[in-house]
Amino acid sequence: MQIFPKYFMGLHDISHVLPGLTRAPGQGYAPTMRFMTLVVFLWSLFFVAASHAAPLESTDEVGRLLSDGNLLSRIGDVSNQVEAKATQLVVGALGFLGVPYRRGGTDAERGFDCSGFVRAIYQQTAGLLLPRSASQQAAATEKIDKNELKPGDLVFFNTMRRAFSHVGIYVGNGKFIHAPKPGGEVRVEDLGASYWAKRFDGARRVLLDTSVADPKPQ
Repeated sequence: MQIFPKYFMGLHDISHVLPGLTRAPGQGYAPTMRFMTLVVFLWSLFFVAASHAAPLESTDEVGRLLSDGNLLSRIGDVSNQVEAKATQLVVGALGFLGVPYRRGGTDAERGFDCSGFVRAIYQQTAGLLLPRSASQQAAATEKIDKNELKPGDLVFFNTMRRAFSHVGIYVGNGKFIHAPKPGGEVRVEDLGASYWAKRFDGARRVLLDTSVADPKPQ
C-alpha cells in the first residue's frame, strides 16, 4: 500500500463500501472467501487482457504488411537498383585505369590522388558528392566488416603513419582499384598482398540513394 498511496485507500476507509470485509475481534480486517475469489478472478481477467492486447495488435500489423502483394517485389526492385549502381560504379572506376596519380587531382585530364579518384567516381556514376579527403570519407560512410565487402565499398589504409590516409574502391574477388602514389597510375591491386594487408585500416559502405538523379555530364 505504501508504493501507490495515491491510488489506494486504507482498509479502514473502504470497510463500509466492501461488505465482504469483516473485522475479527482484536484483529485486522479479514476478507471473506467470496471476496477473495472475486478479487483473484478480476485480477486474472486484467492480466490476461493486458498480455494479449499488444501481440494481437502486432500480429494485425504484420498481417497488413504481408497482405500487400507488391511488398516483396518492391524490396527486390530496390535491391536490384542498388546492385546495378554498384556495378556501374565499378565499371566506371575501371575505365580510368592508367590515369596518372597527381596530388590534389580530381579529374582524369590532370590526374587523381586517392580520395580525388573515389570522389570523382561516386559523383559521376552515383550522383553522390563525397567529402574530399580519405579520412573525411571514412567518417562520412558506414563502417562494415572486411568479410562484408561488396563491389563499390571503400577500403582504407594507413600508408602515412596515420589512420585512413589512403582509400580505394573494392571491385570484388579480393581486389581494389585506387590511385596509388606519385609516379604511379590508377590500377587494381590485391587486398591480400603483404603491403596492403599490413596497412589495412577498415572498410566502409556508401549508402547509395536510389532516388538521386543521374549526374549531369561533365
